[in-house]
Amino acid sequence: MARERRGGSRRRRGGDEGAGRDDGPKAPPYIKRKIPHYSVLTDDELSIIENNADTILEEIGIVFGEDPEALEIFAAAGASVDGDRVRFPRGMCREIIQKSAQKQFTQHARNPERNVVIGGDNMVLVPAYGPPFVHDLDNGRRYATIEDFRNFVKLAYMSENLHHSGGTICEPVDLPVNKRHFDMVYSHIKYSDKAFMGSVTAPERAQDTVDMAKIVFGDEFVDQNCVLVSLINANSPMTFDDTMLGALKVYARNNQACIVTPFIIAGAMSPVSAAGVAAQSLAEGLAGMTLIQLIRPGCPMIYGNFVSSMSMQSGAPTFGSPEAAQMMNISGTLARRLGVPFRSGGAFTASKLPDAQAGYEAANTLQATINASVNFALHTAGWLEGGLAMGYEKFIMDADQAGMARVSAQGVDMTENGQAMDAIREVGPGAHFLGCEHTQKNFKTAFYSSEMADNNSYEAWLEEGSQDASTRANTKFKKMLAEYELPPLDPAIDEALLAFIAERKGSFEDSNI
Repeated sequence: MARERRGGSRRRRGGDEGAGRDDGPKAPPYIKRKIPHYSVLTDDELSIIENNADTILEEIGIVFGEDPEALEIFAAAGASVDGDRVRFPRGMCREIIQKSAQKQFTQHARNPERNVVIGGDNMVLVPAYGPPFVHDLDNGRRYATIEDFRNFVKLAYMSENLHHSGGTICEPVDLPVNKRHFDMVYSHIKYSDKAFMGSVTAPERAQDTVDMAKIVFGDEFVDQNCVLVSLINANSPMTFDDTMLGALKVYARNNQACIVTPFIIAGAMSPVSAAGVAAQSLAEGLAGMTLIQLIRPGCPMIYGNFVSSMSMQSGAPTFGSPEAAQMMNISGTLARRLGVPFRSGGAFTASKLPDAQAGYEAANTLQATINASVNFALHTAGWLEGGLAMGYEKFIMDADQAGMARVSAQGVDMTENGQAMDAIREVGPGAHFLGCEHTQKNFKTAFYSSEMADNNSYEAWLEEGSQDASTRANTKFKKMLAEYELPPLDPAIDEALLAFIAERKGSFEDSNI
């Protein structure tokens, strides 16, 4: 099938057979932040960290392992290359980035109503990414399958407080390693119409993702617009490996966004101090983002930051800590000063169960995410066991908390209705506001109504089975999956995707590496 026919019109890409129908949840496309930005450091202190990052780039350098092309690109731009280590003249990376990088950009979904704007004052909340295990109350912890993957895509699609389908929501270990990316990308396209992330585990898998996106959106549209966001991790400290670099180059050449993310467990892959982490993370991020802009100036990209503290007794990562919140906040402020979108945060926990520890660690991290002005919050829903497991109940509980984050970020209503002086005049001293006109007009939307919290009396709670939050979430996710309906997809696009996948899978042998 010709590329022009595969792409079709913008309306066909959304699925014209569903036009005019109410085919799914009416999720807000993304959060428009209306509260002030907050920094734990002064401008002078931030300048010190920026200077330290430039010192790391100039004196110590960044290793770009086994990628001669990347080394050649940097050398041609004026960097010093010694073996596989690149040192950058002071200020070089910042100058290149600020010359062409986008401060915000639109990632297009196949349903245009689901497009998200990443950067600026916007927040996009995204499911967790990468766990090889899943967990639910019925079956406990087990290896994830493609059925689990599809289930979480469906749950993310139906969750009004999540704005994105995510990427590797869990690893479907029942499929060959070298072919499972086809099924994952297809699941995002088939079972959701929200924006999604691409494969990064090999350059050819990144190219497969781009080719599948072209089937959905058309070649020209993909070349000129962002339809994919993909996660490129630095191999901290101060190293990028050839696998991540290969995927980065594929996406950059195709004008698709990468999240350049130093992956840091403080104390192991960085110093233990917040200022040291921030400087090292910024240096790594600047180097990776510079490569993107040298490959294709103006290509959308995101400065990512994944930082956790560490138990100095056991060496295990810890989450929800005040130090990690400080590190996230500093990096968010540095991203705004640089002029690029920022990815971090989520709803982290080290807990193995959707219990009290999971709740408070996730809530602490999500609040820190808001305070850090994160634009793209990966890991917002489902994260358990330090990222090793994707929890069904935890997903539902986190999505509910994401709704609270939305209300917090939208700020205080200072309109005439929000000031409520008419209600105060109407009620006067000594009476109550339950029956006044203002309350009657606003009661449905006045406060965030949690679907997971139980606010009834003790007697009512007993009568309903004495359920805790995780049990209620267990019931909720099963009900959602039972009620799920496919979003419309043009049959010609679906056919072309399946044909592409069959042809590509048949062209090489299965492998588990």
